[in-house]
Amino acid sequence: MLRSKFLAAQCLLMAITATAQTLPVLDQNPPQLRWYQLKTPHFRVLYPLGLDSTAQRTAQRLESLYEPVSASLEKRPRPISVLLQNQTTNSNGFVTLFPRRSELFAVPPQDPALLGTFDWLDLLAVHEYRHVVQNEKALQGYGRWLYTLLGSAGISLPLLTVPSWFAEGDAVSTETLFSYSGRGRIPNFGLGMRANLLAEPPFDYAKAVSGSYRDNVPNHYVLGYFMTTYLKRTYGPDVWSRVLNRNYRRFPWPFAFSASIKAETGLRTDDLYRKTMDDLIDTWKKQQEKLSITSATSFLINPEKKTARHPVFTNYQHPQFLTDSTVLCVKSGLGDTPRLVILSKQQRERTLFVQGFPNDPAMLSATPSRVCWIEFSFDPRWRQRVFSTIRLLDINTRKHTRLTHRTRYLAVALSPDGRKLIVVESTERYQNRLVVLDVKTGQRLREIPNSSQELYQHPRWMADNQTIISVTLKDGKKTLQQINTETDNRVDLLPRVNENISNPQPWSHYVLYNSPRSGIDNLFAVDIQSKQVFQVTSRPLAAYHAAVSPSGTRLAFEDFSATGSRILDMPLNPVDWKPATSDAESAASPLRYFGKLPTLEPGAANGRRILTDSVSTPTTYQPSRFRRLANAINIYSWGPTVASTGQALSVGISSQNLLSTTQVEVGYTYNQAERVGNAFALLSYQGLYPVFDLSFQHGNRRTSLYVDRVIPADSLRTDEWQYNQLTAGVRIPLQLTHSKYTESASLSAYYNYLQVTGYDLPLRSVTEVGSSGALQAMTYSLGYTRLLRQSKRDVAPRWGQSLSINYRNTPFGGKLTAEQWGVQANLYFPGLGRHHSLRLRGGYQQQARGETYRFNPVVFFTRGQLYVSDDQIGAGSVEYRLPVVDMHWSIGRLLYVQRIKAAGFYDRAQGQSIVDIRDIYGRLRGSETQQHTYQTTGLDVSFVFNVLRLQTPFEAGFRTIFNLGTREWLIQPLVVDIGF
Repeated sequence: MLRSKFLAAQCLLMAITATAQTLPVLDQNPPQLRWYQLKTPHFRVLYPLGLDSTAQRTAQRLESLYEPVSASLEKRPRPISVLLQNQTTNSNGFVTLFPRRSELFAVPPQDPALLGTFDWLDLLAVHEYRHVVQNEKALQGYGRWLYTLLGSAGISLPLLTVPSWFAEGDAVSTETLFSYSGRGRIPNFGLGMRANLLAEPPFDYAKAVSGSYRDNVPNHYVLGYFMTTYLKRTYGPDVWSRVLNRNYRRFPWPFAFSASIKAETGLRTDDLYRKTMDDLIDTWKKQQEKLSITSATSFLINPEKKTARHPVFTNYQHPQFLTDSTVLCVKSGLGDTPRLVILSKQQRERTLFVQGFPNDPAMLSATPSRVCWIEFSFDPRWRQRVFSTIRLLDINTRKHTRLTHRTRYLAVALSPDGRKLIVVESTERYQNRLVVLDVKTGQRLREIPNSSQELYQHPRWMADNQTIISVTLKDGKKTLQQINTETDNRVDLLPRVNENISNPQPWSHYVLYNSPRSGIDNLFAVDIQSKQVFQVTSRPLAAYHAAVSPSGTRLAFEDFSATGSRILDMPLNPVDWKPATSDAESAASPLRYFGKLPTLEPGAANGRRILTDSVSTPTTYQPSRFRRLANAINIYSWGPTVASTGQALSVGISSQNLLSTTQVEVGYTYNQAERVGNAFALLSYQGLYPVFDLSFQHGNRRTSLYVDRVIPADSLRTDEWQYNQLTAGVRIPLQLTHSKYTESASLSAYYNYLQVTGYDLPLRSVTEVGSSGALQAMTYSLGYTRLLRQSKRDVAPRWGQSLSINYRNTPFGGKLTAEQWGVQANLYFPGLGRHHSLRLRGGYQQQARGETYRFNPVVFFTRGQLYVSDDQIGAGSVEYRLPVVDMHWSIGRLLYVQRIKAAGFYDRAQGQSIVDIRDIYGRLRGSETQQHTYQTTGLDVSFVFNVLRLQTPFEAGFRTIFNLGTREWLIQPLVVDIGF
């Protein structure tokens, strides 16, 4: 996935953190990396030592593409910084405004549906830079004034008027038109849309934008590509530039973008969607009419059902035969996280193992006794460092092994004898190679040289346990290569052409593989001896991942429909295969939805020339060190923001350096509730293993208290006073995920100094400093969370635990002394239904008696009951969450409701305090122990919905609470998720 982070979600960050004591933890690299930079007229490319040649090539590509990629939107962006990340095995890239930059992850993916025949960094350069151009297009009209007033946060408002499908669809269109690859040329990219449109009438526009908990709704990349392409084909390649010009000069009301499209073309957004879908249906139905379908039979499966006849969207993918009648595959979908299941023709499916976070689940490899795959492995502290680890599972004993640790392997396959592995390794220097491993120890037996710097994908062993077949990609062309792992002898089995082949499977003297050469992804085979190519399957939508049964008589593959992928099989008989058409014939067969746009799009022809030019040597840029300290301050936003509570208005400056190690917030906040203000400054340095935080606030507070000592209290007095608050401390955030559970921990210690002056009330609350002058306190915290990975349909974790421990005291003395410790834990269990969840929560807190100050609570309290401070508090809660109904309910363009959820709860808190007994004159007469019990029960009802056609969902509803002590009912509004 290529992700774009230019939307306005993060514009709330400054407001949210302005009154907080800590800033969020960002993604950092290990501190030992030495960073360098290359400066071109329009780019500054930052890279770690070791990526020198890659950085030079990327800088040259970016500078060459500056004019072509900008042409059709008629906007030439300001210079921007681009970071090359080399510590991860996650293939990705993004653009953000906070601060303004782009990051490209230098690790080419194994996924052919993403990469195609592109060079990975070329793909990122085109796609991500198009997002930069889109952002800059907003710097006109009111957008330019907002940027002057607010910085990067100011661009967020005009960008919010543009739907995310346009941003990603336009970028996919650009990567397609500027190359001979790109996702617009890959049938798998639009597969879900094609399956839906050929199976039933199109979804309404609200569902297409917002999604579903039951059906497969193609993402905004797919939706956006087809909609943006249709409009360009119909109204000219510069139509989106004209639409954006109108949009950014129009008042930013919710449907300004739709009104701008209508003003330019006569179509509203809904009309554009319907016309695009009608055009696609007509195009794909004509393609279907020409097909002669290969018959195949399915294995028994057990997907979740939304009704008796319609299953929830569920995939069964990547088959591997165990016996002639059973296959192992990966099951996943809206209601299932990835898991290995065994299918047969006679028995229902059975789950073998629930996976964690697979890097490339398509590269599943199995023998009858063992299966292997690759999962992400996370560095505990440095979030930019993501490894990949090989997992082995004994199918008979179900013993699971993590074979490697802190490695960078992207694909793995078992040899037929089960003794060796072949892996694809991606190095930190952006190099790619094949390595043979020992299956028992994970030791490297042999590295296969790659002097020509080809990209290897999906290697598989042949029957001799010595030779492999691998897809190789270089200069935009692919082939199947036969490689002897002992002698390094290589033979190309296919001509090197721009054909997105993938997933080879050797069998006998053939190699079966995937190819889109007919316009639909199907299985093909090449005869190793004669090099003749045959088409093996012709399915309505697609066929992937050939697997041959142990006897060599059956062929299994992955088929696709609107309800998900299914595993089918058929007789394996080469005499039934059809000779494939020639390259010249096949080149005309695939459907190219973009039509003549490659010759019409401004800059596209020049872009293709640049991206196919691998010989010329453009200008070499002089590298220099990028000094962290000298670049620690990088201001990106300024001006007023509204806090998330709606009770404060802040004016400030936000800074974050490009390496995400230093954050600074400085500003002034006015509290509307108390009608006073304060100045604040926050600093967080995250470049070392512990995170160092420092914050300071100076300002006023206003307090109102009843100063009577006896009931009725009727002497309310108000005072305004001043304070200085300093907080300094360290924290260590840890990411510990290594299985199907997301796992994290945190440690922290903070010093807090609060000084008060001008406090004139005769009394103070026990939680305020008041006339005592100052408070010095320490806070120590430990937190741990382990939660089962959730599917989209789960309402809460179905297994998991969390624990937090807090201790606070005043070790430095003074008039105010206090001591408090508390512990709180959550346990999650499966409910009665498939996606239900039961949570048990418990907590205990103790405050030292006789102290002159009391800290705020560190454990939860009963819902609907005001907190009462006791010496000791024990609290418990039972909560049951469930989905009530999934729906696709729209009210015009205003509201789209996807789901209704409910939760029932029972809370109980038990407090105990030793209270001094005084007479009417205030004299101490003794003490007594008081017990307090608070119990509430209630029901939450919440709705997951989208408003104003925004893609981001919200969740809100209401809570009904019955207080068992007071016998009173209370109804509260409930906001669960504001979407950001």
